[in-house]
Amino acid sequence: MWQDKLKEIIYILENSNVNEIEIKSWGHQYRVVKNSTLISSGGSNLEQPVVVGKQEVEIQNNPKDELNLSASQNDNEGTTKEKVLSPMPGTFYAAPTPEDDNYVKIGDNVKIGQTLCIIEAMKIMNEIESDFDGVVTEIKVDDGNPVEYNQILFTINPE
Repeated sequence: MWQDKLKEIIYILENSNVNEIEIKSWGHQYRVVKNSTLISSGGSNLEQPVVVGKQEVEIQNNPKDELNLSASQNDNEGTTKEKVLSPMPGTFYAAPTPEDDNYVKIGDNVKIGQTLCIIEAMKIMNEIESDFDGVVTEIKVDDGNPVEYNQILFTINPE
């Protein structure tokens, strides 16, 4: 199944003017770089790179499932906030259909695995889920707007 996702990532990269895509999902990290030498990330435990055409792909096992997570950021009160990042370029949708309510609103409590939004990329609807429990403090993108890879979508105060 991850091979299909990897092919989809490569297809998105080939058909865009983006030079690099990195996705973290289910304990794996996929990084696809267009026309470049292999990029190593410090002392990571990388498996052998998979070469597909002119792209080079690194597969990295992470000890924790980190889909859409970024580094924590401290605010003025000393509490930690987590950022949910877009795993791909596409169109942001806050609800499953225009008639439905948004998946989440500011102030909502979210649980691990709860759908936060949808990113449409290449006519494929990708549900973006929360990786931790917490309270939504900010929604950084308006419904129907385009998003870029690694753009901040939500800020969540973990519980």
